[in-house]
Amino acid sequence: MNLTELGYVAGWRLVRALPRPVAAAAFRAGADRAHRTRGKSATRLRANLRRVVGPDLPEAELDALVKQSLRSYARYWLEAFRLPSLSRQQILDGFDLGGSDMLVADVAAGRGAVVALPHAGNWDAAGAWVAASGLPITTVAERLQSEGIYKRFLAFRQRLGMEILPTHGGARPAFDVLVERLGAGTVVPLLADRDLSARGIEVDFFGGRTRMPAGPALLAIRTGAPLYVASLWYEPEMPRAQLEGPLPVPEPDSAPLDERVRVLTQRIADCLATGIARHPQDWHMVQRMWLDQRGSTDGGPTAPPPPASAGSV
Repeated sequence: MNLTELGYVAGWRLVRALPRPVAAAAFRAGADRAHRTRGKSATRLRANLRRVVGPDLPEAELDALVKQSLRSYARYWLEAFRLPSLSRQQILDGFDLGGSDMLVADVAAGRGAVVALPHAGNWDAAGAWVAASGLPITTVAERLQSEGIYKRFLAFRQRLGMEILPTHGGARPAFDVLVERLGAGTVVPLLADRDLSARGIEVDFFGGRTRMPAGPALLAIRTGAPLYVASLWYEPEMPRAQLEGPLPVPEPDSAPLDERVRVLTQRIADCLATGIARHPQDWHMVQRMWLDQRGSTDGGPTAPPPPASAGSV
């Protein structure tokens, strides 16, 4: 077990053992330190948030926004570490999902649903809430270089009631399994605001060009399952989410498949941007995002992001 894996293990054990106010104060202090030292993660986050808010926001206000966002990211980690210790009722009471009635209807109809998510708020709590509500849920997690950490996050999400497929190295291609799950009426959430492969679809996003995964659009086109986009953010008392959609899917005879995927992925990007713009402080994008970003956003050491549910399937 390497030092990074030891850190995750310690986090899960110690944070659950500490009273929440004590743990929250420690995580908040860590976020404020990251803000003061301006390492690589904080520097990239600042550059990404500048794109969201535009060039006219004064530097002092941007600085305050970055601090808020780092605190929000720390809150995500705190809640992720404590999530496995919660009861089913605590999970249900501790998250609010607007539009959940649409998912219930989709599952009851046997058509499933695809949900495109941003790296915002608490996406693990959202998945746990869906599972605790009795809805079948399957997603995809990126396979990390550290197999030990990957397996621990895999077990973490499985204990919460989610079926997790690896982006690669599984018994079958993840995309094929997701097609089957949607046909059986399963909810398939996929993080969709950043491409994890070299096969992403180029889209406009906050006035710049970036790549987003084709998976959500391709699954919706292939299966006919409704496609929603979720906004996620924090309120003081709990994390929240709101579903938008279902998005209109291009007709089969309207264009070749690759063009239909591009059009639908741009619609996803537009909806993601709307939600992120409403709650920019809760967007936790600490990696390089836009195609024109270069090494100027790189600084000191960076904290690893959590293993994400990937849209690149």
